[in-house]
Amino acid sequence: MNILIKPIITEKATKDAEDKNVFGFVVNPKANKVEIKKAVEAAYGVSVTGVRTMNVRPDRKTRFTKTGVQTGKTNAYKKAIVQVAEGDTIDFYSNI
Repeated sequence: MNILIKPIITEKATKDAEDKNVFGFVVNPKANKVEIKKAVEAAYGVSVTGVRTMNVRPDRKTRFTKTGVQTGKTNAYKKAIVQVAEGDTIDFYSNI
């Protein structure tokens, strides 16, 4: 089971990484906190001090067009916020 799907790279996530040493990841919805901690430590070689998870609900949208009402939604996913030890850091841009 692939636990880490992709890192979250937004303005807010980048600011939190610089200020608080906290990083965000999109993870497998069936993964728990212990599995996420082990996966981050194995993938990036850092020591994790805390993991917070949340299930993000899908956003539903409706548009009124010439052909009628168009409805749709985004996908639901699970997000993990990982606190890394004081001296460690994760560089997402190292392999570009």
